[in-house]
Amino acid sequence: MEFRLDLIEDKVEFFEAGDLRTLELRIDQQIENNKALLLQVHQVQHHAVFNPNTGKMQYSAVVHFKAKKH
Repeated sequence: MEFRLDLIEDKVEFFEAGDLRTLELRIDQQIENNKALLLQVHQVQHHAVFNPNTGKMQYSAVVHFKAKKH
């Protein structure tokens, strides 16, 4: 049986929240989790839209993680 370890080089994650503080906390938590995988933030994109069903703003973000370069 072959045992092989591959490093994750790229990872894209999506986040959504009803307020900016919650969105920031979710992203910060995932940044800490991805440090164990030796990933760091490469790029962040964020958006805010008005949700007419709830009458509130909806915030989202896409975070691209890349392997740390030594």
